[in-house]
Order: sequence, then C-alpha cells, then structure tokens
Amino acid sequence: MENNQLWIQQVSSTPSTRMDVVHLQEELDMKLQQRQARETGICPVRRELYSQCFDELIRQVTINCAERGVLLLRVRDEIHMTISAYQTLYESSVAFGMRKALQAEQGKSDMEKRIAELEQEKKDLERQVNEQKAKCEAIEKREAERRQVEEKKHAEEIQFLKRTNQQLKAQLEGIIAPKK
Repeated sequence: MENNQLWIQQVSSTPSTRMDVVHLQEELDMKLQQRQARETGICPVRRELYSQCFDELIRQVTINCAERGVLLLRVRDEIHMTISAYQTLYESSVAFGMRKALQAEQGKSDMEKRIAELEQEKKDLERQVNEQKAKCEAIEKREAERRQVEEKKHAEEIQFLKRTNQQLKAQLEGIIAPKK
C-alpha cells in the first residue's frame, strides 16, 4: 500500500529473450558492485545475489519448459542443502579449533607454571647441596685439626713415656749395678 494505492506484483509469463538474459547479467554485475560483494571467499551478499539470479533463471526456464524448471528447482534445493551442510561443518570445525587452541593455551600456561616451580625447586636443591658441601668441608677441616692435635698429643705422650722409661731404666740400672 503506497499513497492509498494497492500495488500487486505479478510474475511475467512471457518467455525470456536473449536480451532479457543479457540485462539480467548486467543487473547482477551492477548489484554485486553496488553492494560491494567480495569476489573470493565466503560472502553472504554475493551468495544472496547469485541465489536471486538463479531463481530468476529458473523462472525464465520454467516458462519455456516446466519439467526443466522443476529439475532446476531440485538442483537448487540440493545445492542449498549441500551449502548448509558445509556451513554447519565449517562452524563446528571453527568451534573445535577454538576449543583446541584454548586447551593448548591453558596447557601452555600450566606447563610454564610447572617449569617455574621446577626451576625454583632446582634452585632450592642447589642451595641445599652447597650448604651441605660447606658443612662437610667444615667438619672435615675440624676433624683434620682434631686428628692433628690428637697425633701431636699422642707423639708427645710417647716421647714423654720414652724419656720416663729411659730415666727409670737408668735409675734401675743405677740401683742394680752398684750391688755387683
């Protein structure tokens, strides 16, 4: 309804001419440009315009031969189902890829955390090893000094006992010898 007038659009039943097809092609090219449809890749605008063009071609063919038109409708419907299946497959594969990427990122984060923990543990263990080595060296040094003191004391005691033994021997010989 426009300006209190009712407009009705009807499908033309006159067969299409060569010029109608050329005009349809020019109109398709013009609309592709106007709506800035991408030439490659997935483009919903391009898909919609080509779908409309194909529907118009089916209409034109159906006027000349109904059976051919019905067959083209079946082809169109099959193509739509195939595209829909591919779109579903694409969307699920993108979702799968995103999940895997997030899992990998989480796994990477966990591994980096684990690496940091292990490096800290390694530093702590190296520090403990160095402390134990220092303790061991201090104990060895202290024991070596103690052993040296003990050996010196033992040697002095032996010297003292030898001297005492010599003195006692001399005294004993002095006591025993005059009696003869």
